[in-house]
Amino acid sequence: MESRLETLLEKANTLPLSPGVYIMKDKAGKVIYVGKSKKLRNRVSQYFQNSEKNLKTMKMVSLVHDFDYFLCDTEIEALTLENRMIKQYSPKYNIKLKDSKSYPYIKVTGGEYPQIVYTRKRTAERGARYFGPYSGTGTVFSVINLLQKSLGIPSCKRSFPRDIGKERPCLYYQMGQCLGVCTGKVSPDEYAETVKCAVNILRGNTSAAKKELGEQMMRYAEEEKFEVAARCRDAISALESLSEKQKVVASPDADKDVFALYSDESCSVISVFNIREGAVTDKNEFYFGADKIADEEAMPSFIGDYYLKREYIPHEVLLDFAIDEEEAEMLTEYLGKMAGRKVDIRTPERGDMRTLCRMVYANAKDKAKLYKINAEKDESSLVLLASLLSLEVLPERIEAYDISNIGSEHKTCGMVVAKEGKLRRSDYRSFTIKTVEGIDDYASMREAIKRRLEHLSDESGSFSEYPDLILLDGGKGHVSTVRALMREMGVEIPTFGMVKDDFHKTRALCDEEREISIAREQSVFSLIYRIQEEVHRYSVSRMDTAKRKTLTTSSLEKIDGIGKAKAKALLTYFGGLSKVREATKEDLCAVGGIGEKDAENIYRYFHGDES
Repeated sequence: MESRLETLLEKANTLPLSPGVYIMKDKAGKVIYVGKSKKLRNRVSQYFQNSEKNLKTMKMVSLVHDFDYFLCDTEIEALTLENRMIKQYSPKYNIKLKDSKSYPYIKVTGGEYPQIVYTRKRTAERGARYFGPYSGTGTVFSVINLLQKSLGIPSCKRSFPRDIGKERPCLYYQMGQCLGVCTGKVSPDEYAETVKCAVNILRGNTSAAKKELGEQMMRYAEEEKFEVAARCRDAISALESLSEKQKVVASPDADKDVFALYSDESCSVISVFNIREGAVTDKNEFYFGADKIADEEAMPSFIGDYYLKREYIPHEVLLDFAIDEEEAEMLTEYLGKMAGRKVDIRTPERGDMRTLCRMVYANAKDKAKLYKINAEKDESSLVLLASLLSLEVLPERIEAYDISNIGSEHKTCGMVVAKEGKLRRSDYRSFTIKTVEGIDDYASMREAIKRRLEHLSDESGSFSEYPDLILLDGGKGHVSTVRALMREMGVEIPTFGMVKDDFHKTRALCDEEREISIAREQSVFSLIYRIQEEVHRYSVSRMDTAKRKTLTTSSLEKIDGIGKAKAKALLTYFGGLSKVREATKEDLCAVGGIGEKDAENIYRYFHGDES
């Protein structure tokens, strides 16, 4: 051990005193930690000196067998490169945000009549704006519902201006909760003003929205458009009610985010409060296990990545913890470039803002306490499971597989993952079975597991993590098939089947020879039951998706002149078969690759010869 650390320290002492990024590697050459520093030699050498370190850092250093580094011209360049490498390698000991696809956003679409919708995907759609990500879908839908009801923004599936005047107004219009764009009485300019108010609210600027609505109300009243003026008045009232419900923690002009970090040997929690106009409009907690190094040095990278996924950066960012002065200056410049204006970053030492920071820290500490209580429950379940199955290690990562099919055409295998007893949806995968003819669940399972095991050497991503336990939705035959495959591939991973009773409910686990009852251990039974139900649900949903795509596309391919490429273009453009059916010939011609003759054939297929 000493000779290894001495060798690494000697290498670290040769590094230049300039900004850069370093990557720590284990014995197999796998990247386990990525960091940055304004002075590489000083930072990297600290790891291998006999200085005091926290347990997480000591554990990481004990696994380092080599390191590499990349020189950068500036600290901002180093921060950008560090973020990119953390995403590329997914190192075991780095804290990082989930992929942005895991978060819910509010999307304001482009076009003449923008819509406000929920989404989990950020795409480069022309004119579209995204707000969030939000802490949960409940928050998103409550905000959208507020905007729709208070401002009268349509909540229906109609597309404007295409559907104006085609159908009578819906119930929401009659209740006064919709502008009624479908009536043709709402001009694009009037609608644009309404959306502008909605955007102000989404940015947390409700006072600007109320001012805008007040000006509109007076103008419409002078023009004797009393219905529209009354709608503005009701919207102002709704916004005032919203402001009363929100917890006020600062002055009315306060626009800031507050970060707090709580970390101990068991876990770390980063808490973020979003404060707009003095009120807490949303908050997020980010949880990291005992193996993640979460400290003040890791926070600039985390904060930089946090704002990469957000539409809006406030004027001020408060930290409950202290970071190096030069790091703070670098982060200020980095966020300022992203925001296009100055962003202040500071750690308050006294006064109301210090009290606010301690409140956010108390929230992080409380969430960590709950996290540990739940983790202890999950760990005890895993200990019992390991004992029942005679496993050599705790099954921290469990992968479960299930085959679903409809006839011989649509065969898929779903894979779900439980990490430390909790389902990790970002790691779910599905396999479309390609080589198996007819219905053969054993062969299908063999193909799926083989394709998964071929990725065990991946440097990053879900497949790079080695499973401690594999569970198959099936009996001894499935287990025998997969264990034979593993022997062929030279892989050894504990594999068991999840056996169901006559009522299709979880009964026991099995290997090639025996069944292992789990009925008496309620915590283990609940864990296995949850995993088995989830893998079945997921595999069926993936199979249904594949089926719908095939059926929808094949339906369009029945039309003269429409092949797979054109069918896909139509579905992508309109978002579904029902919208293709509703489209006019002019709408159809707007799709790339669809000519007048194609449009005529498509329209006639759905509507017949109406003439």
